[in-house]
Amino acid sequence: MPGKILLRIALLSIITILALSAPVFAVPPSADKTETGEKAGKKAPLNTTAESAVLMEANSGQIIFEKEPDKELPMASVTKLMTLLLATDAVESGKVKLTDKVTVTENAWHMGGSQIFLEPGEEMTMKEMLIAVAVGSANDASVAVAEHISGSEEAFVEAMNQRARELGLKHTHFANPTGLPAEGHYSSARDLAVVLRECLKSPLFRNISSIYEYDLRGGDFKLWSNNKLLKWYPGVDAGKTGWTNEAKYCLASSCIRDGLRLVAVVLGTPEVKSHYRESIKLYNYGYARYKAVNVADAGIKVKSIPVGKGVERSVNLITAGNVGLVVPKGEEKGFTSRIDVPEQINAPVQKGQEIGNYVVVKNGREVLRVPLVAERSINKASIFTQMNRAFNKFHGLQ
Repeated sequence: MPGKILLRIALLSIITILALSAPVFAVPPSADKTETGEKAGKKAPLNTTAESAVLMEANSGQIIFEKEPDKELPMASVTKLMTLLLATDAVESGKVKLTDKVTVTENAWHMGGSQIFLEPGEEMTMKEMLIAVAVGSANDASVAVAEHISGSEEAFVEAMNQRARELGLKHTHFANPTGLPAEGHYSSARDLAVVLRECLKSPLFRNISSIYEYDLRGGDFKLWSNNKLLKWYPGVDAGKTGWTNEAKYCLASSCIRDGLRLVAVVLGTPEVKSHYRESIKLYNYGYARYKAVNVADAGIKVKSIPVGKGVERSVNLITAGNVGLVVPKGEEKGFTSRIDVPEQINAPVQKGQEIGNYVVVKNGREVLRVPLVAERSINKASIFTQMNRAFNKFHGLQ
């Protein structure tokens, strides 16, 4: 009996040494990458009166048409996309609630331009304020929301510019949350397409941006969306218009048909309703020439791999985003896919940690790479648990 105990201790010591010296499997981090269609349409025969225009596929961010995409221009109330992005972020993170009572300050009250005629000291819920911004393009509500979230309009504008930097926007700077003319207030069609693409990730944004009419103050004040494409062009479900003398007519909008979501941005169109006409022109171009290839949805389980030294033995890998791309019609066949993952990974594992990639290939060339991430966190098991597992395995007890 003492001999068996000594043998067990010796075995556990050897196993411990091996466990501590085992290699850790790692996969270098990877961002979504796509090649197919990146240059498609950029020099195609499409004329637009917009000073700057972009047509983007929303899932991958592929640009399928552009005209002066990085030209820095005033964008009027299309600015409010960033205001709404920060506001919906604040709601969805729990920083503020839709039921919060937002109190109107004199600073918010004296905003000119489009407004809902808020009075100093008046209270309205955050939800109603956001609808007033999204549907009625209310400048007074925009400032009230900004002050409620950040404490002051200036602090909110600083947060807008910080978010722009995080999104990698190179041709955008905000001076206010409204879009009223101001020095140093500008953006580009490409940058605004990125902002709208980010907004579309929020269920709250998609909900309020799709509202065409709304009864405010118990029905005493009717809001009508300036985004007429919600009624005029089937599939349009989000966006923001803008107009000032300096910016002319502007519109950033999104449309989905047959699984293909496009984002269209036109800046500086010259006459009344021309921003609708030019956006429709972009959409017609996109849907006539391109088709979505959807390989896998976001968040689906793709594979399970072993976890070494973990409190759990395996982890599910899920897609970090939609696995899909847009291609010219007639070229949607011939795609294959593969899963690139390590044989195992050692604990600890963090939820959302990139562990591998879902790769789409056509004609032997990689065209899309989407990260595979851990579905849940897995802590490292104690050394005694690891030793006991190793002993049981050695003796065929598991």
